[in-house]
Amino acid sequence: MLTVLIVSQILSWIVILGLGIALLALARQVGVLHVRVAPAGALLTSKGPVVGEAAPVLDVATIDGAPLSIGKTLAKGHMQLLLFVSPHCPLCKDLIPIAKNFVRREKLDIVFVGDDALEEQRAMIARLDMAGLPFVNGSIVGRTFHVDRLPHAVLIGSTGTVLSKGLVNSREHLESLVTAHEMGVVSVQDYLANSKSKVA
Repeated sequence: MLTVLIVSQILSWIVILGLGIALLALARQVGVLHVRVAPAGALLTSKGPVVGEAAPVLDVATIDGAPLSIGKTLAKGHMQLLLFVSPHCPLCKDLIPIAKNFVRREKLDIVFVGDDALEEQRAMIARLDMAGLPFVNGSIVGRTFHVDRLPHAVLIGSTGTVLSKGLVNSREHLESLVTAHEMGVVSVQDYLANSKSKVA
């Protein structure tokens, strides 16, 4: 009987050690996958103002008639996020609540920009609880920044420089705009492409 107990104890320890080794191997593989999987980044477009150059300066009015400046110098440390949206864009409806939370956390000055019928914009503002946030309705801003697909975002720095831009449809895409600026690169994809070329 004693021999059976000893053998079962030895077998139990062998199984436990085997499981521990398997767990370590699995953790290593997860780490390798994490390094290899590229972070989601906003899709940079070649049209419009170039990242790193001065943004076009526009004096416009919000949907409520308040004057608003785009591309002008802001208070030190402030950044302006232009988010181009439409009531007819399904992705925009999902992204707007995420963007509102994101700009609060990142302390960004958000400006929503659209180019649709006024009644439709007001209905979207009411439905998505956007009252009190600046909303510019008209084609001039979109044409100036060469926006042809939505949702699109442009991050402008305190000196009026375009810090980053691109098509966005998730929190990760919005975060990549700030990350690209902090890393001093045009886009996250650009950084990854350069990193891969250096490794190769």
